[in-house]
This record gives sequence, C-alpha cells and structure tokens, in this order.
Amino acid sequence: MNSKKAVLLPRHQKVFEQLGENIKLARKRRKLTTGQVSERAGINRTTLYRIEKGDPAVAIGSYFNVFRVLNLENDFKELAVDDAFGRKLQDLDLL
Repeated sequence: MNSKKAVLLPRHQKVFEQLGENIKLARKRRKLTTGQVSERAGINRTTLYRIEKGDPAVAIGSYFNVFRVLNLENDFKELAVDDAFGRKLQDLDLL
C-alpha cells in the first residue's frame, strides 16, 4: 500500500505550528508533564511531542485526546462550527 504524504503550504503549516504551541502552553499552564498528558491521552510521548510541534500527520483523534486531557474539548467542538462560506454557497444554490 502506497501512502502519500499531504503537501501543506507554508502558511497552512504555520497554522499547525501555532496550534501545537497553544497546546504546549496549555499543558505548561496546568503544570502537567509530557508523561502525564501522554499517559492520560493514551498516546506515547513521541506523539505528544509531534502534536506540540504541530505535525499534521498525527491523527485528529490524538489531538482530540490531548484537548480532552487539558479540559479543552469545548474548543475542539468549535472547529468549523461557523461555516459562513459554506452557507453562502448553499444559499446561492437555493436561488
């Protein structure tokens, strides 16, 4: 099975990097170690390191588990909730 790596533009990679930095800061504010968070999230420390670096190849479920451990699952639920562009496209189709 061939697996292709998705190519991200630098501006999109920066979004992941900022997300990773935000996760890292949230962990540190809670005074949690990487070991504590990774154990509670059910991932290994290497995966948490990759998340905190903003690796887009890490499964979204792993990101969610870290959000859950940091008590940020409500932030996760807000992703893509306001789809203004999609609603505009839908409205155009209704005309």
